[in-house]
Amino acid sequence: MLSIGKLGQAAGVKVPTIRYYEQIGLLPPPDRSAGNQRLYPRAALERLSFIRHARELGFPLEAIRDLLSLSDRPDHPCEAVDDIARAQLEATRARIARLRALEAELERMLAQCASGRVSDCRVIESLGNHALCTHHVEAV
Repeated sequence: MLSIGKLGQAAGVKVPTIRYYEQIGLLPPPDRSAGNQRLYPRAALERLSFIRHARELGFPLEAIRDLLSLSDRPDHPCEAVDDIARAQLEATRARIARLRALEAELERMLAQCASGRVSDCRVIESLGNHALCTHHVEAV
């Protein structure tokens, strides 16, 4: 059995994050010691590591909830898992496309800059007037 601190250390997750995952139901409530300390079994470490890795890959919490639910049914077909991963891949590709457009716009703004005075700065001018941008860049 692991304390919350040891669990966090082993999984590379901060204690408040563990409490949050418990609160939203991604981690089941742990057993408690006689002194009311949380005590986690090895399965909690595996589940927390799964969540952490999925978050590193950009999966939203609801997708992680669905993946965990599906992982609890190992005999079911993995089509639903593939669909969730495919949706994440598409979201990642869309974000990369937005980042590339952002990169191109920043490069263009800097290329037009004559490094003179702020009053003549094309970067400031472009930021103040979106119509001067050649790419429509959404927030990333």
